[in-house]
Amino acid sequence: MHNQTYVPKRFLWNGGYIFIIIIFFLFSLGIPSTSSAQAEDPTPPARVVKLIFIHHSTGENWLRDENGGLGIALSENNYFVSDTNYGWGPNGIGDRTDIVNWLEWFRSQESPRYLSALYSESEQHSPYTRLLSDPGGENEIILFKSCFPNSNLSGRPDDPAAAGDGLSVSNAKYIYNELLKYFATRPDKLFILITAPPVQDRSYSKNARAFNTWLVNDWLRENNYPYPNVAVFDFYNVLTGDNNHHRYNQGVIEYITDQGKDTSAYPTSRGDDHPSPEGNRKATQEFIPLLNIYYHRWKGSELVPSSDAPEPAQEDTDESDTPIAAMPGVSLGIIDDFESIYAEGEGWQFYFDEAVDTTVQCAIDHNHFYQGNSSLKIEYDIAPSSWGTCSLTFDSMQDWRKANGIGFYLHTDQAEQIFSLVAQGGTSENRTNYSYKIKAPPESISGWVYIEVPWEQFRRVEWEENAGSPFDPSQANGIFFGFDGLPETRTTGVIWVDYIHLLGASGVSGVGSFEPATAPTEQGQSVDQGLTPTSQPAAVESEQDQNSRGICTGIGLIPLPLLGLLWLSRRVKRLD
Repeated sequence: MHNQTYVPKRFLWNGGYIFIIIIFFLFSLGIPSTSSAQAEDPTPPARVVKLIFIHHSTGENWLRDENGGLGIALSENNYFVSDTNYGWGPNGIGDRTDIVNWLEWFRSQESPRYLSALYSESEQHSPYTRLLSDPGGENEIILFKSCFPNSNLSGRPDDPAAAGDGLSVSNAKYIYNELLKYFATRPDKLFILITAPPVQDRSYSKNARAFNTWLVNDWLRENNYPYPNVAVFDFYNVLTGDNNHHRYNQGVIEYITDQGKDTSAYPTSRGDDHPSPEGNRKATQEFIPLLNIYYHRWKGSELVPSSDAPEPAQEDTDESDTPIAAMPGVSLGIIDDFESIYAEGEGWQFYFDEAVDTTVQCAIDHNHFYQGNSSLKIEYDIAPSSWGTCSLTFDSMQDWRKANGIGFYLHTDQAEQIFSLVAQGGTSENRTNYSYKIKAPPESISGWVYIEVPWEQFRRVEWEENAGSPFDPSQANGIFFGFDGLPETRTTGVIWVDYIHLLGASGVSGVGSFEPATAPTEQGQSVDQGLTPTSQPAAVESEQDQNSRGICTGIGLIPLPLLGLLWLSRRVKRLD
């Protein structure tokens, strides 16, 4: 579904020589290097965007109105700002913001708890002016920064990434490389690394300069990181001289590092290493347009990379610890975000029992959505003991072993609707079905709730061979939502689903998943705020209770004759 542009090799070969000549000519003129020559958008977002800043005292000073003025400047650019500081969060994780602590934040067994609190935080923990009202929902942008002692990195400037202990060039590179494995699973968040500010002591200044330049120029490139949800602002560089800059200037991003020192040029009047108000204000002036550019890059590009996008470079880890990236057929863990138009006969199709007056319809809806501009709306009216489905099948078998399950957002017109999510395996000629039944939480009526189903919850349906056996994610061949009628009662309702995706590979609930947001939608119907996140599907009745009420355990229990009807008696609607 994604168009690719073919460029003749001859053009690339000749163009390469031209490019080299142009670059050589520019450098011979002494023109400062820039990190981007394309048209950028430094304007504020059109809507209020929630942002949170992880910091300590230097960040607090930067935020203060009377010091760096970052907080109020962010508000003036349509960002609703919250922050963390000393004493914040589960286990006091806010106390720990050194480079060596970032793995605990983003790549530890406690990360789901920390990040759930981080994404839902809406309070101030530093003094600064907030001009905007909380729009609701989660923080979309995460700024994170270590304090100035982290510029004292041991080792040598050109040390390669290697796991170690303490603050060293090699260990710091290793840690930031590891963070990309988590960031790659969260395309719905924009992560911006703020480099640690400089110190006045020259002992490790060359290491600090080399490391921060590596972060800006080489970090993402060396890891072949192709997604737009990670960016760097070199706070360190901006504070090393009046003419050192990391800014948007005259249509390009300008990164000038050799017009000052490798140490702090903006010490406080007390002579300590906290940046002065002058330095902080300079940083604010340069950072805000870059933040806007990073935001528009992130929102303006497709979340699903092209099929030839490179995978992130991998350290020597086992396969289960690698990030989800460019999977065959479903890149970046996204199964469907409903922002694309399918060709005739492709995409989601609905099937139902034609022998009775059952109907199911599924189509794109632009009035209700979790993010973007649309979702999938499924309307069903199921006769007693009948069935209907809305399904997506793939052209070829897919390998989903790098993922932990399936997650999606759910909105409904009534609470406690019961339906099944079914993962399909096998071949297109002989599909196998693995079902998990879901009961919609009450909160799904007023807003969007998040549902995730790990692979171990999907079990082979009872009417197939090896009933109850687990799903094999290496043989994925489709998914569908199934609806059953009660023995003597019609079953009707409407559900909306959005952002169906593969859960991340970190192995614990919440890591690599997309936590719920409940902000009003950008267009269409608004939904209520303040919903409780749902990280697992709502519980359903026990088998005994289900049998007493006559409720099937999901589409997986359709009798075998009806299965043939499901595939042979279909009604297809193009998603538009």
